[in-house]
Amino acid sequence: MNIALLGSGRGSNAEAILETQRAGKLGRARVVSIFCDMPGARILELGERFGVPAFSPEVGPFKTKFPPEIETKWAEEIRDCGADFIVLAGFMRVIKRPLLDAFAGRIINLHPSLLPAFPGLDGIGQAWRYGVKVSGCTVHYVDATVDGGAIIDQAVVRREDADTEESFAEKIHSAEHRLLPEVIRRLSER
Repeated sequence: MNIALLGSGRGSNAEAILETQRAGKLGRARVVSIFCDMPGARILELGERFGVPAFSPEVGPFKTKFPPEIETKWAEEIRDCGADFIVLAGFMRVIKRPLLDAFAGRIINLHPSLLPAFPGLDGIGQAWRYGVKVSGCTVHYVDATVDGGAIIDQAVVRREDADTEESFAEKIHSAEHRLLPEVIRRLSER
């Protein structure tokens, strides 16, 4: 399973995947490229550090989606890097038909809530403001709905009385860093 990681920011989940790969614990999966929609984002620096090509192609005028012709180019560039599977790791754009069609059933996403609760932006903040006692993270297949694809696995995080929103978020991010590489490993060994 040759993976393209797509991200928009710090790349902490991408880093967890790459560290797992470096440790030889990613199963038959191999990260072959990193793509970022934000030039200068930290995730791009991971490419050099881990010896993986990193790219920041044109994105078009919108902040949360691609125009179809740009998304088609992304699909072609991802395929040209040898990827046959996409992992969205903090990628903040909605994926549409060009990528969904090119990688049908081979795109997964990590979301910081226990879906179907709190989809969309700021899942951690939504859960915090609602006052839930447990939240967590979800890895799911990507389809045409926002955070609505079939759930692959979840990790539960308990909200303690002493937690702040920041400490709660930190616990969820730690769970993400364990769950996503583990799901990739399992999928690669099917």
